[in-house]
Amino acid sequence: MILVSAALIVADARFDKLSSVRSTIATGLAPVYWLGNAPYEFSDWFSGLFVSKEDLQQENEDLRARLLILERRALKYAALASENNELRRLMNSSEVLDDRVIVGEVVGVSPDPFSHEIIINKGLSDGVNPGQAILDAQGLMGQVVQASQITSRVLLVSDSSHAVPVEVVRNGLRAVLLGTGNPESLELVHVPDTADIREGDLLVSSGLGGRFPRGYPVAEVSRINKEPGEPFVSIQATPKAELNQSRLVLAVFPPETSEPEETADQAPESGEDS
Repeated sequence: MILVSAALIVADARFDKLSSVRSTIATGLAPVYWLGNAPYEFSDWFSGLFVSKEDLQQENEDLRARLLILERRALKYAALASENNELRRLMNSSEVLDDRVIVGEVVGVSPDPFSHEIIINKGLSDGVNPGQAILDAQGLMGQVVQASQITSRVLLVSDSSHAVPVEVVRNGLRAVLLGTGNPESLELVHVPDTADIREGDLLVSSGLGGRFPRGYPVAEVSRINKEPGEPFVSIQATPKAELNQSRLVLAVFPPETSEPEETADQAPESGEDS
């Protein structure tokens, strides 16, 4: 038996003569492996029959939140891909795409027909503060105007008092997008009649003013009206965000604003103590 074993070892190691035999034996042992794993498979299947409704709902909410974050990143990738490749050379792409966010849910809508506001279930206890940008899976929705400990009031981009600095993805033209009081229409103002802008152009947040992060889709140009003799053109745009339909939203935390705000808050206190 020792001699036979040694011969088999040499034949397998030196001449690779037993590969077919090993394959045949492994194929024959497959049912044994399956039977050995059957108790675990059965117990896993059996336990799955008794998953509670609460666990399924929680898993569903977690998956929807992850999907929302992935869709948001896909939007940012699309906006960056449309920009000039020579511009920034993707130096800040990681910062642009990886802003810290939390997922919130719309829990209320303002009953005032002249005020486009929603209420989300995230507040000061979650780190949400007035002025923070709010997105949905499609684009920019608005900004937080009032925050309590557990809820926040968000002013939508369609409100007539709201304005967003934007730029045209195709050529970088900058302008200001105003709300019109109509959730399906926004107005691009102060655009000269000689400006290179077309219907279908995508408008993204420019980041000017530091209020909104740069590069998030805001609207798409839907209509351009040029009046003879007028220095500016009348431009209508359609919001990218589903202002009247989205239930899950994202609150964006720009990474560069957290520490400076703490420093600014502490400076007056030290002055008063002195």
